[in-house]
Amino acid sequence: MSSPCDPRYAPAGDVGAALMVIDSRLKAIYAGKTEADPEQEELVDQFIASLGPEGAADVLDGVCTLIFMFMKWLRCAYEDHDRDVIEYVVPNLVASMRMMPRSVRPEAIPTMAGLVVAAGTGLSPSLWRRQYGDWTKEEMNPLEATAFLLAEHINRITDDNDFATRLVTEALTSAEEL
Repeated sequence: MSSPCDPRYAPAGDVGAALMVIDSRLKAIYAGKTEADPEQEELVDQFIASLGPEGAADVLDGVCTLIFMFMKWLRCAYEDHDRDVIEYVVPNLVASMRMMPRSVRPEAIPTMAGLVVAAGTGLSPSLWRRQYGDWTKEEMNPLEATAFLLAEHINRITDDNDFATRLVTEALTSAEEL
């Protein structure tokens, strides 16, 4: 029986813009910047604002698509080692978010964990979340942090700081060729 949260029913959104935001965060962290660069933050905010409400919603769906893609890759990687992706990724994600109280409020953590579990079980994160209502402003940083932490997790286990970005870029390129 097909689920209403099946990814084939979900909008992909603006994956390119979402990847740009996540990749810039990864590069900043790998360059040793522990605090957010106010100039970079302003540029990202201006970019998102320039998209208008529809464009911003597309980036939001794009971030959910990234989460789905990252969890799909992680699920395959963990299954190759007879491990459960939920068991190994979700506790790590929750622990990391708990150490980020300025960016991720504690009440957002269960939603983000649910989003990752949905993606890890093959459901669309955006459709899973939509059944609980509209996204809130307070969930934007935690959503970005979720995608960032998943990308960083992939980069760490592959020992390649650009692997997660390359993974998505190659998928987008091959989809365009179809």
